[in-house]
Amino acid sequence: LTGRRIDSLEAKHMGLVQKVYPTKSDMDENVHKIARDIAAKSPLAVIGTKAVLLNSRDLSVHKGLDYVATWNAAMLSSTDVQEVFAAQVEKRKPMFSKL
Repeated sequence: LTGRRIDSLEAKHMGLVQKVYPTKSDMDENVHKIARDIAAKSPLAVIGTKAVLLNSRDLSVHKGLDYVATWNAAMLSSTDVQEVFAAQVEKRKPMFSKL
């Protein structure tokens, strides 16, 4: 709001960023790691989490929790949930279908 330039450490202190990296290369490496971690998750879960977060921000707490409960109940019968359980039993990483 003031137009004053701030450095990355001050931005972190103010809560504008969560982490500061020493170099752009370090930042890129960590961003790619986060992207790989997300990509390894169930696509249905990733899409669902985003939908719940976007929808819930405009709802009351009660309606937001109802929305989450409905979404979760609908996903319990998905093949992704079945795959997670099978992978745990077989001690392997789950393999999710692409959407």
